[in-house]
Parts: sequence; structure tokens; C-alpha cells
Amino acid sequence: MRPRPLSLSAIVPVYNERHFVGEALKRLAAIRTDPRIRSLHVIVVDDGSKDGSWEAIRAFKRGARRTGKLSVTAVRHPRNRGKGAAIRTGQEYATGDVTVIQDADLEYDPRDLPRLLEVFATEDADAVYGSRFLSGPHRRVLYFRHQLGNKLLTFFSNVLTDLNLTDMETGYKAVRTGLFRSILIESNDFRLEPELTIKLAKRRARMYEVPIRYAGRTYEEGKKITWRDGVKALWAMARFAASDATYRSDSRGSENLERMGRAPRYNRWMARTLRPFVGSRVLEIGAGTGNLTGVLLPRKLYYATDVNPEYLRRVGVGAADRPYLKVAHCDVTDSRSFPRPPGLFDTVLCLNVIEHVKDDARALRNIRSVLAPKGRAVLLVPNLPRLYGTLDAAVGHQRRYTEAAIRSLARGAGMRLEVLLPFNRLGSVAWWLNGKVLRRRHFGLGQVWFLNIIAPVLPLLDRVLPLPPLSLIAVLRRR
Repeated sequence: MRPRPLSLSAIVPVYNERHFVGEALKRLAAIRTDPRIRSLHVIVVDDGSKDGSWEAIRAFKRGARRTGKLSVTAVRHPRNRGKGAAIRTGQEYATGDVTVIQDADLEYDPRDLPRLLEVFATEDADAVYGSRFLSGPHRRVLYFRHQLGNKLLTFFSNVLTDLNLTDMETGYKAVRTGLFRSILIESNDFRLEPELTIKLAKRRARMYEVPIRYAGRTYEEGKKITWRDGVKALWAMARFAASDATYRSDSRGSENLERMGRAPRYNRWMARTLRPFVGSRVLEIGAGTGNLTGVLLPRKLYYATDVNPEYLRRVGVGAADRPYLKVAHCDVTDSRSFPRPPGLFDTVLCLNVIEHVKDDARALRNIRSVLAPKGRAVLLVPNLPRLYGTLDAAVGHQRRYTEAAIRSLARGAGMRLEVLLPFNRLGSVAWWLNGKVLRRRHFGLGQVWFLNIIAPVLPLLDRVLPLPPLSLIAVLRRR
């Protein structure tokens, strides 16, 4: 059975390639006729060229207007900023099922791209790299020192990511567009290569390699990369291995959610607090990247849901080997999106969710509708309206709660408050300092590490500190 065709966005960074770019774009456009490609979107980013490359790009775009299955976007930087900056610009225009990086120097053959694309359709891949060092039809024999340098960089990258790539520095990196667009790209130059690899690994992407042809250039022919770029790549690996900035800033506060994944002890404390109220048939709304999901498993039935497809793919890694785990889209404001298995759920977990929606009363009624008789809804919500600050705004909080507000909300949804627990009294000080005094929009990584270190003593502090809690855990029983 032939795999379904996919749409492809190809980002082509260009800098002073007037002798190559026209032919490179022509060869790239030719693959649109391959049956594995439904449509091809070429995104050409001229990174401040001064040799006439832009004129060649414009000529290609004019000719492409009459070409079926092909669309072209051409963007120009007023000054040279580097390959990473060009890819970051192209990131904004990518619309296909898959996005690939295609250099404009003819070292990589676009005829290999349909084979990369095929893996996405047959293996449910998140990223596919074209490897110059796997067995391919042919490759040009050139500099031994370059191959040695590439293998050393790939080795150090594999040590840091625990992957077994053969070619981390390859110019052919194809990534699902939804995932690609959500990744924060910080590098402006060739440090993009290790950065993207490390961030894909941190996002637990399903990665594959495919052998490709390679016709490397000599320095006389215009090759730009040098040994200095290799040194920069090593430094970049150390930097990005220590960083958790893998998500672009968005309204969901993804970067803060990712950062909290660096505090497993804190997450385990939250799970221990919740576990006495969690039954065997569970619906988790707003599972995010799975910081708590994995700690609460296994159960007889566990639905991990979210509205963000990238979160769902990440939580769903390994779900095929866990028959009790289901991963699904669910919008707490839309009752039609709720899963409704036979017997419904004895527990609905809704942690740090309803404060994000405008109509929290409707959200709670939707939760009640999927609870079995005497089922419980377990909510975790931010406490104390006067703590509302820049951190709340950054993560999309509509409000903070009080005990009275929770009781009123429960009554309106046909539920009663069974248990109300304070959670994380010390955290209210950190939240006030960051969000009200320093007016920050995200946690510092050092703060999260410190939170993880002191997590074992936080339950004791919650019993003795005379401070208001940062959060409230409300256990609601269906009437």
C-alpha cells in the first residue's frame, strides 16, 4: 500500500550563492512531481546577499507562478545574520505537513527528499535526518578532516542526547511542521545544527535517519564552514544541553511548563498529595507534557488529554505499550470533545486548567457530565487574587481563587466541596517576588532547580509556615 502523499515546506537559506541558487531551486522544484509529495512550498530566505543572489531568487519566483503543486515565498534580510537567523525567519512561513532545510549550494540532492518524506508517512516520525555516512548510492570524496570533525561532533552530541545518530551536522533535517514551529531557535549561525538536534531530543521526538547523496564543495567553490564553526558547535552543545528553552513563547506558557519538568521531586510531592483522591478510571484534563501523568500511572483506565497537539504527541510516546493509557484531544470548555467511555470516570483531574478559561462554571459543568455517580473532580487552582501579577498574565491566568469562590463554583455545577487542601505555602513568596516585585514573565531555571532540591521538606513547611498557600487542591463530589 502506497503511503499517503504529504505537503512539504522547504526553507532555503541563501547567502552569496548567485552561481548556485538558481539551479538549486530548479532542482528542488522538480521533486513536486513525485507521488509522495502532495504540494511543495519553497521558502527562500536571502540572508543579506550582495552578489546578485536576490535577482536569481526573484527570477525563479516569477517562473514558478505558472507551476502546479508549487508555491514560493521569498524573503530578504537587509543584512547578513547567519543561517540560524534565516531558518528562524523561514519558520514563520512553514505551512506543510513537514518542513525541511535545503541549502542553496548543490551539496545536497533534492531527489533524496521524497525518501525522507516517506518515513513520516510510514513510521509516524517526528524528525528524519539525511545521513551522509550511511550507505548511499554515491558521495563525493573530499576532506578527511571534515569527516573526522563531523564524526567527533556527532559523538559528543550523542553523548549529551543519548541518541545514536550517524550525522548530526547534516544539512538535511526534516521535521513535522507543528513540532518545528514550536521549537525556540536561538542560534544565528551554524550552531543551529546541534541546537535543533538537542532540542528535538529533549522534546522526545521520534527520530530516524535515511542515507543520502552528498556532493561536497571545496573552499575554492565557495564552502563557508571552517574549524571555528566546529569549536562554536561544541560550546553550543554544552549551552543547549544545560538549557530547557525548547518551546517558543506562547499563550499556554509552554516554556514554564517545560521548566517545571526539571523539578521531578516537586511533581512527585504533588502526585503523593493527589493520589488518595485518584480512583482507577481517570480523565486528566490539561496533561501538558506529562509531568504528573507518568507519576500517577498505571490505572485501570487513564485518559491523558490536552488541547495542544504537540503536548499530546509527547505524552503519547510509549502509549502503544500501555493498553490502559489513552491520549486524546479534550477542550474543557467544549463538552463534545470529552471522551465518554462506558461507565464514565470515577476521577477527573483538572490541575492548573480552569483558571485559564473565561467561563470556569461551564468548564466545571462539563467535567461533572463525565463523572460516574459519586465520582470526584480534583482541581488544583492558584490561590489568592492579590497575588495576581506578570507571571499569571504570562501563563494565561484569567483569575486566582479563594475558598469561597470554589464553594460557589461547585454549587453552580451541581457538586459539593468535599476536601480543600493548601498546597505549597513557600511558593507564594517566590510567586509574589517574581510576579509582583520583579515583574518577571517566567521562572528562572536556577529557581526551579532550587525548588527540586528543597521539595522533600516542602510538606513539612506546609504544616508549619504561617503563609497563604500558592495553590488550593479542591476535591469535589458529584451530588
